[in-house]
Amino acid sequence: MDAKTKRELLSATQPYLRDARSKGTPSVGEGAIYPIPWDEVSCDPFPIPNFWRRAYGLDVGWNKTAAIWLAEDPNTGGIYAYSEYYRGQQVPTMHATAIKARGDWIPGAIDPASRGRSQDEGKKLLSQYRGAGLLVKPANNAVEFGIQTVWEMLETGRLKFFSTLHNTANEYRLYRREKRTTDLTEKVEVVKKKDHAMDALRYGIVEFSKIATVRPAGEEFTGSGFTPVDKRAGY
Repeated sequence: MDAKTKRELLSATQPYLRDARSKGTPSVGEGAIYPIPWDEVSCDPFPIPNFWRRAYGLDVGWNKTAAIWLAEDPNTGGIYAYSEYYRGQQVPTMHATAIKARGDWIPGAIDPASRGRSQDEGKKLLSQYRGAGLLVKPANNAVEFGIQTVWEMLETGRLKFFSTLHNTANEYRLYRREKRTTDLTEKVEVVKKKDHAMDALRYGIVEFSKIATVRPAGEEFTGSGFTPVDKRAGY
């Protein structure tokens, strides 16, 4: 392979796999999943134009439910994570009310398994959220595929976060892999703690091109009819 092809392949490879793929060096892959400092992937908030497509990812659970809203700059194809919802120990209708307040016309992608529940229970939760008025569809929840998709966008500068997403920032810094050893095997796994926003981000990014839409014409306010409090985010 020529140098250009090698650079392109490595840029699309997560850091913990680069030595293994380029040099044949074994790697257990421990450490930060997105090893780019938060300051380099965040930016100051700015007004989101009405003609930008939007969508959100939603990770649901009793201890914590998280949603991340995304908007795409049509000129560059870059995506900005511009708002977050982060709250625990509430019923779906309460979460849905808060989510709709950010724009009940915005579609979302939800984890079909819903935090380790069975697929049947996940379908029931999906039905509950739809019944509460959310425009949600089941997301592709293949973890490694989602992480790789997010990573490629981060490394190429096509994904940025508003600096006001404090819960997302905290999870981003902690999101990591750890080596786990049993009697006969050794595995490197994603640490499933404080990763609700990171999961919501995966769902939103993976499904964005399929579900994202622009604000309907004449829809200047939220479905409840109130004037937006935060004009930068549009709700």
